[in-house]
Amino acid sequence: MLTYTNIKPEHAPALAQLQRIAFPETDLNLLFSEADLRKHVEIFPEGTFVALDGDRAVGMGAGIFVDFDFDDYQHTLYGIAGESGIANHKPQGAYYYGTDISVNPDYRRQGIGQKLYDLRKSVTQQYNKKGIVAGGVLPGFKAHKAHMSVEEYVEKVVVGELYDSTLSFQLRNGFVVRGILRDYFHDERSGSVAALIFWKNPEYKS
Repeated sequence: MLTYTNIKPEHAPALAQLQRIAFPETDLNLLFSEADLRKHVEIFPEGTFVALDGDRAVGMGAGIFVDFDFDDYQHTLYGIAGESGIANHKPQGAYYYGTDISVNPDYRRQGIGQKLYDLRKSVTQQYNKKGIVAGGVLPGFKAHKAHMSVEEYVEKVVVGELYDSTLSFQLRNGFVVRGILRDYFHDERSGSVAALIFWKNPEYKS
């Protein structure tokens, strides 16, 4: 049976390995290491969730609290998250920023991603943050980038003319696209771009 918990020190080795299993084509330098994940435990364990099958870590959703300016939104993943993906965590920040979702390929389509997003929404509401911000990677764009701009691609995904395994899922979860992020992270396959996505906390109290 799948269970969910906040990250603990003993999860770090398995989650570092999960990163490599979930993203086999990604530069290892861009993935969380065991040392990075131990920093998550030290700084903000409430923001990182782990899916377990028994004692086996099969999914992770990570994030930090930040302030964010939608009028000046260009940023990189490393730039906003900081060292180890956690150094720029700001407890009083107005938003939860999602830095990672990883699911073991053998466990996909079992609702893990959905549950991790639900947990992110819960912590956003628990701490009365304005919402969730993230850079939504666009795995489907590489098949279209030769004949379509990223703006065109995202618009077609938004209106349902194209399907993107990540962005379409995020849209179904109540996120909206607020822009396009340039050079968000190094990914030659998709052109290093991402969609700036936002989920508004309906329970936020100013």
